[in-house]
Amino acid sequence: MKAMERAIFIVLVSLLGASIAFGADSPNEYYGTGLCGKSGFECIKVQRGQSWQNLFPDENQRDLVQRLNRTDTYLYPGKTLAVPKDLKDATIYSISPFPLRIKKLGEKLIMVNQDQLAWGAYDPEGQLIKWGPISSGKNYCRDVNRSCETITGIFYVFHKKGPGCKSNVFPVETSGGAVMPYCMFFFKGYALHGSNEVTGYRDSHGCVRLFKRDAKWLNENFVNVATKDGHLGTKVVVEKLTMENSGR
Repeated sequence: MKAMERAIFIVLVSLLGASIAFGADSPNEYYGTGLCGKSGFECIKVQRGQSWQNLFPDENQRDLVQRLNRTDTYLYPGKTLAVPKDLKDATIYSISPFPLRIKKLGEKLIMVNQDQLAWGAYDPEGQLIKWGPISSGKNYCRDVNRSCETITGIFYVFHKKGPGCKSNVFPVETSGGAVMPYCMFFFKGYALHGSNEVTGYRDSHGCVRLFKRDAKWLNENFVNVATKDGHLGTKVVVEKLTMENSGR
């Protein structure tokens, strides 16, 4: 069984990898400031007093720019943002880091690509339905004195909770209490969940942080959990890191 899952994992990664070529000398060139100077994009520097809301009053355009930069956190003066030159006509699909279609799998799938700092949701026909930014586990966590990298492989969601979900472990000093809205557990304590700290780099204790609105959508509209009669939950494939500087 393990050999079969490894084979499936390789096939899934190859299907997606064929459409995403990573630049060795510029690892972040597919999102954020890595797009500065590339055709079809312009970069702006945030000035004092500017915010997401006054820079991008249109909610849909603001959402796209946040996805492209892999963050929706507070904007500080001097921060650089990549913006599509055709922002008025851009869509979530035109700036997707994932292929819009993969081979039909016959089941729903969530891909987590840590190099691209992104997740993608595919329907059973292999059509990309939605994607968004992530912040996965960082290289080292001082509070636990070990690596916090997110586990990789093929998993299935076995449990989920709503907006009130909280950690039983972090913060360490309080033995839990960190908010994890719309958590979706796929292996032991590892979960996809909403967060106000999707920072544009890997910065979690191992969970996969998502925009809160994305976690809510996945939790309520896409993810199924395992059932007592043997049905597996929604498949989650977490790809291995191949780049050094997509995190800390």
